[in-house]
Amino acid sequence: MRVRADDDPKVEPMLHLQNTRASRRVASAASAHSALRRPLIGIAIGASLLASAAAGIAFAPAALGAVPSEAALAQAAQAVDHGKVALANAEAMNNVVAQSAVQPAAAAIVAVGELRDDVRALSAPDDMSGQRLIELTEEVTEGTAALRGETTALRDALGAARVAQAAEDARVQAEAARIAAEEAEAAAQALAAANTPEGAKATAEAMASEVYGWGAGEFSCLESLWTKESGWNYEAYNNDGGATGIPQALPGDKMAAAGADWQTNATTQIAWGLDYIQRAYGSPCSAWGHSQAVNWY
Repeated sequence: MRVRADDDPKVEPMLHLQNTRASRRVASAASAHSALRRPLIGIAIGASLLASAAAGIAFAPAALGAVPSEAALAQAAQAVDHGKVALANAEAMNNVVAQSAVQPAAAAIVAVGELRDDVRALSAPDDMSGQRLIELTEEVTEGTAALRGETTALRDALGAARVAQAAEDARVQAEAARIAAEEAEAAAQALAAANTPEGAKATAEAMASEVYGWGAGEFSCLESLWTKESGWNYEAYNNDGGATGIPQALPGDKMAAAGADWQTNATTQIAWGLDYIQRAYGSPCSAWGHSQAVNWY
């Protein structure tokens, strides 16, 4: 006869005892297994960290900028292009200044050497670290901006110098024109004064003395002679024969030997007339005596 556990009071405590022991064995085994897993997990994690560290060492330079990024390379290329344009403009401006007759008051040249070297270096970034590429790109960008400013300043200085020179040239020309006008006015006034009968007499007296050595007596004869001939009028003209001017040259264009202005300048007519008297008669008094005798000379 089988006895059920619920009918036998001794059976239930035994089952509980068995269950308790089994539970303890299971718990003990589980605890041992858990304890065993912890060092294994730690080993696995450590190995993983070592692998990660090794991988990190391998790729750390890229993370730190040892290998230039595509964006950095693109920025570098753009900086190079802008730098080349700035260099070309600066060198062209230097050439313009060098060939200009007008020089600016400021520095006459833009220094391009440093930026040229930086641009050349940035144009070949193959062996350059990412960090160095970034630094050099910044240097080229800053140098380009500075060079543009210097080029603009030089262009403005040259423009200002040209404006100033043009103003000075205009001033000089205006002054020269003023002086020329004053001289022309003075000459016109002098000519007008010399062309009067009194002015012509003063010119003739001075010229007779200085050029020919004729004194007051000879000039008195000359004064009488030309008063008779023309009244000392440089515009005198004899309609009967065509004798012209103060000395009544015939024809009048003979006096061109003394000057092209013989028609308008009494002094030119006097110079010709005195030379004629000296060659034909030797002195004004001899010419006057001949005129008194035959009514011409």
